[in-house]
Amino acid sequence: MAPNTKRVFYVNNVAAPIFLEILGKRPDIQVDKLVNDSPDAEAEPILAQAHAFQIGSSRQELAMKFQGYAPLFARCPNLLLLSTSGAGYDTVSLADATAAGVAVVNQAGGNKEGVAEHVMAMMLTLSKRIPQADKAMRRSANYKRPDFMGDDVQGRTIGIVGIGHVGGRVAELCRGLFQMRVLAYDPYLTAEQIAAKGAEKVATLEELLRAADYVSINCPHTAETRGMMAAAQFALMQPHAYFINTARGGIHDEAALEAALKAKQVAGAGLDVWEEEPPPADHPLLQLDNVVASPHNAGITVQSRHNIARIAAEQMVDMLDGKKPPRLLNPEVWPVYRERFARILGVTPEG
Repeated sequence: MAPNTKRVFYVNNVAAPIFLEILGKRPDIQVDKLVNDSPDAEAEPILAQAHAFQIGSSRQELAMKFQGYAPLFARCPNLLLLSTSGAGYDTVSLADATAAGVAVVNQAGGNKEGVAEHVMAMMLTLSKRIPQADKAMRRSANYKRPDFMGDDVQGRTIGIVGIGHVGGRVAELCRGLFQMRVLAYDPYLTAEQIAAKGAEKVATLEELLRAADYVSINCPHTAETRGMMAAAQFALMQPHAYFINTARGGIHDEAALEAALKAKQVAGAGLDVWEEEPPPADHPLLQLDNVVASPHNAGITVQSRHNIARIAAEQMVDMLDGKKPPRLLNPEVWPVYRERFARILGVTPEG
């Protein structure tokens, strides 16, 4: 192995083969694979020499010893960058990474089409009451068509919470396909920035909930957003409105949503994300006919996985070449990162 070889590792799998294909074109980059149950004798030499880690984003699928917290960083003295698969970073502590001088990046936007289309699919499925009709037809012939009378989506109002890559695409689809009124709650964007995405800025979440026929959660899971949708918030929604979350479990309170659905405070829900993933088969929300469920696979499409893997590989190569990434999640680490990079790899990255 050449003395200036850059070491990259991943655990279990990568999003798509293109990741390994891109890195494989670089003779100065070596990629190592570990699995959740790799013995320490195999893992420790790889961790000790690693400069970059392509980390999975599912807490349930990645062993704790390989998640991005202080214990891992202590085992990886040469680790410079940590790249999450997709936009989420549930398996990483940004505070621990920053303390260790490790830059964290994601692939925000890589799966926006897959997730946005999933939002639309859930919105239409709920509005047209397809699950109820499907189940009734399979149970018996004793039903009446008007029992499954649905709603048109055309011209109605959607409220988007968090109008980033996915939320912006949802806004574009709703406005273009169905001429919907699009409201957005995002305290980090100005009215002008939100207008450029085709939406109207609302000042508060409460204002959005009162006005929307559909509420789509598209914000990250942070300390600020955890439990954002609880009993008080569901009580503000219109009784004919639908709630859709394709972002992260924990942003909505599952027990509060169950109560709101049973009390008919909310007409239905489309849920791709769960507090515990996968949720148990006897989860109360899975027993309700007006809940459309999926196992956190909104962004798992052939095209989205390819995009995520390509972005991850290209961004990782650029960073190992000393470039500053466009998707840096902890920008405050950059001065320390640059010093560590120069000391470990002998080249000072961009300022």
